[in-house]
Amino acid sequence: MIWTTALFLLGFVPRVIASSTEQDIPQSTVASLNQEYHGPLQHVFSTSARTLHSLSESGQSDGSSMTPVTNASFLKFPTALQQHVLFWDRNNDNIITPYDVYSGFRELGFSTIFSLGGLLINIFFSYPTRLAHSYLPDPFFRIYVDSIHKAKHGSDTGIYDSDGHLRPQLYDELFDKFDGSGTGSLSVGELYSLLKKDRVAADPAGWSFAFMEWWTTWLLLQREGRVWKDDLRQCYDGSLFWRIREERMNKDEGWHQGYGWKSFFRSLYLGGTWKEWEL
Repeated sequence: MIWTTALFLLGFVPRVIASSTEQDIPQSTVASLNQEYHGPLQHVFSTSARTLHSLSESGQSDGSSMTPVTNASFLKFPTALQQHVLFWDRNNDNIITPYDVYSGFRELGFSTIFSLGGLLINIFFSYPTRLAHSYLPDPFFRIYVDSIHKAKHGSDTGIYDSDGHLRPQLYDELFDKFDGSGTGSLSVGELYSLLKKDRVAADPAGWSFAFMEWWTTWLLLQREGRVWKDDLRQCYDGSLFWRIREERMNKDEGWHQGYGWKSFFRSLYLGGTWKEWEL
């Protein structure tokens, strides 16, 4: 979720392709990974392969703007946290430059100003990921995907472990504890309760990051005023960003979740409330 951090700072917002396809990975390995990731990887592998093939066949992608993650040889079996950020590794070279961040957000539909705000991600997370390669800061503020786990901060949910693997049990327990409506979703109030629960002493940086991440996640994902379990899971494993990209390329459907300035002004004009879903 670190990729939602900078989005909060500038305002409102309007599947991961795994490192290999099904044919590249032994079924025993897929089964093992599926158990860790609670089952989504088989779907991710097949969907990603079909998507890339269809884009290539239709001429919508010539491979210049987004190289398939199947070429990311530096990550044979990426962790969930690595998958979370792979969308921004535009050429699968283990490096996420400030321009990669900017162009990735633009591809997801963010405005120019909003996407420029995303450059704060490189400022915050370049050096922690650089430590796996050198003690010297990267002069270009690049982020290293293979060591993204070093950018974890305190006061988080702990759903990513120290190596960046997803903990499915903790994810399910989060909803068991905070989903008061029993709908498989979280409201703003329930997200705030979660945020307070995760705070640890003397960690203002962690509190700030966690607040920005959860608030921006709601702005990006909300549907009917709530963040739904399946959508949030896709945010954790990164497949959400590929899903949004796919849907935005489909002009007939597009991406209709989230809460942006249009939602805000429309709801004020039509209903006198910022709660668009109550109109």
